Amino acid sequence: METSRTALESSIVYKRLVEFFMMIAGLSVFAWDFFKNVFIPPYEFAEIKKHMDELGVKTLPIVSITGFIIGLVLAMQSYPVLVRFGAASFLPSTVALSVVRELGPVITALIFAGRVSSGIGAELGSMRVTEQIDAMEVSAINPFRFLVVTRILACTFILPLLTIYVIILAIIGGYLAMLTLQAMNFQLYIHSVVHAIEFTDLIPGIAKTVIFGFIVGLVGSYKGYYTTNGTVGVGKSSTSSVVVSSLLILLFDMVLVKLTILLWS
Repeated sequence: METSRTALESSIVYKRLVEFFMMIAGLSVFAWDFFKNVFIPPYEFAEIKKHMDELGVKTLPIVSITGFIIGLVLAMQSYPVLVRFGAASFLPSTVALSVVRELGPVITALIFAGRVSSGIGAELGSMRVTEQIDAMEVSAINPFRFLVVTRILACTFILPLLTIYVIILAIIGGYLAMLTLQAMNFQLYIHSVVHAIEFTDLIPGIAKTVIFGFIVGLVGSYKGYYTTNGTVGVGKSSTSSVVVSSLLILLFDMVLVKLTILLWS
């Protein structure tokens, strides 16, 4: 009995691994198709702008609240530790560097993935199961260029802008925490933040959100574009889009952090 259970668990793990690597292969081919189509005219600038407006405006409230709370909580949690070591004056620098280098880009990307990737997966999935994509192909319209390329480009462009916005709100949230803890002057706080942040801190943190945005758009479009099994498949595409894009964001972040250390050290 124990042997059969172990064999069953091993087969399930093997099946999951095969599915995962097949999905990675499918995403790689899908990304290659994107790069083949992105430079071919006509360019759908109106569609890209429309998706950027939709994705940015609808994501703005949740990232606004999140960014403010990140800075506030980070400052409040770090203050007792820094006071213990007699380094309370370094709190503005700690908040700024933590938000700019890691917390701002990654948390914004994860929230963006949860809000946007699932929406793209559900939207394209619904178009697939209702045969709207097939109708576009019959009408001699390239659905990949019109539906997929525009959404991926919109995600790639809008996420860095949202990240900058979140970083600014997090720094403001950190100041409000400092105001309640130490009654720190705003000019002194901003001077400490600006003095702590260097070019090598800001550029890599913002630049990697371009890759994160591309991942969110790619995964959501891939899952939705190849949806099967009707409405049930739409739900699965929406859910798996969030899971896969969040996982890839964390994996790529680990690689990019190491690459940044090697390049800027």
